[in-house]
Amino acid sequence: MHNSANGKRALVTGGAGLIGSHLTDLLVREGWQVRILDNLERNTHKRGKPGWLNERAEFAEGDVRDRGVMEAALDGIDTVFHQAAYGGYMPEIAKYVQVNSFGTAQMLEVIREKNLPIKKVIVASSQAVYSEGAGECARHGLVFPAVRPIEQLRRGDWSVHCPFCDQGTRSVPTPENAPVGGETVYGLTKVDQEKLVLLWGKQVGIPTVALRYSCTYGPRQSIFNPYTGVIAIFCTRLLNDLPPVLYEDGEQTRDFSFVEDIARANLLAATTGALDGLPVNVGSGKGVPIRQIAAQISGALGIQIEPETNGEFRPGEMRHLTSGTERIRAAGYTPQVDLAEGIRRYLDWIRSQSDVRDYFSEAADILRKKGIVHRAVKQPS
Repeated sequence: MHNSANGKRALVTGGAGLIGSHLTDLLVREGWQVRILDNLERNTHKRGKPGWLNERAEFAEGDVRDRGVMEAALDGIDTVFHQAAYGGYMPEIAKYVQVNSFGTAQMLEVIREKNLPIKKVIVASSQAVYSEGAGECARHGLVFPAVRPIEQLRRGDWSVHCPFCDQGTRSVPTPENAPVGGETVYGLTKVDQEKLVLLWGKQVGIPTVALRYSCTYGPRQSIFNPYTGVIAIFCTRLLNDLPPVLYEDGEQTRDFSFVEDIARANLLAATTGALDGLPVNVGSGKGVPIRQIAAQISGALGIQIEPETNGEFRPGEMRHLTSGTERIRAAGYTPQVDLAEGIRRYLDWIRSQSDVRDYFSEAADILRKKGIVHRAVKQPS
């Protein structure tokens, strides 16, 4: 890899994916030399190498679990953006641990053993490292509740209770010092990835940053992976003249980030020292009720079908999680694309790929086959 004018040479692992590809485009625009490493995981890239790969970036197909591949990918690099991960609600426990935990550990080991001149490592973490968003209790102030027990959800009580007095809490932004645990295998391996990277960075004296992304969406989001989230699923239902189905009562909130904003956060983390050694929330700092998402998509598509709630819920799911974003904002980050604009740009992209209806009915079949969309047993009210 030859030196570019500004001498910045990046490796973007997972660079063919949603976030990695947008990050690659941004880095190339900013004059970086970029190498992408991606294994084109079939769950995400059903049709092989995507057409959106930046032609000015070098592309290496390979798996982060393969030591030789990793050694070659790191050659001549000074900044690593480690976006590669196995994601979603999949049943494979070992694969998550191999790709996410072991793959990251091995990469760090290669850098240390070969004494590579890496100047910074930025790792993609996730909101999934938290159990439940922070709450405010009238008596106990800021509290960090555990995941709501399944017995409580079966009773149709969706609220988040104070861990000390069991009173209801009010959702507040979750700061980075909230306890991390991970309530899914994916979440657990994200905890592994960020802790490995931050710990290693302190040991070897290389600056590292772990970015805890909120719900990321936008153009290039794979419909082949059932983890693509609520926006795709609501579109699917509406375009098939079906009502969007809201879990619980539809008042649960999510913090959404447009993919280009997430790319900008990565560039900022690479070019400032202010976030070094830290886990850093990246989000809008706003919690949007899922019911409101359904309404915005309905409006954007011009299909007015009232959403339905039928008491379904997903055990272990967070009720509210809004990113506390003071840390990254203090370093100069401001999200630039709001939800309405982001949804519009996502739908514009899909229209440019194919008929929107076809695109999403294909997604619907996948969701059913994977058992992601299914019905709960109705509880007597």
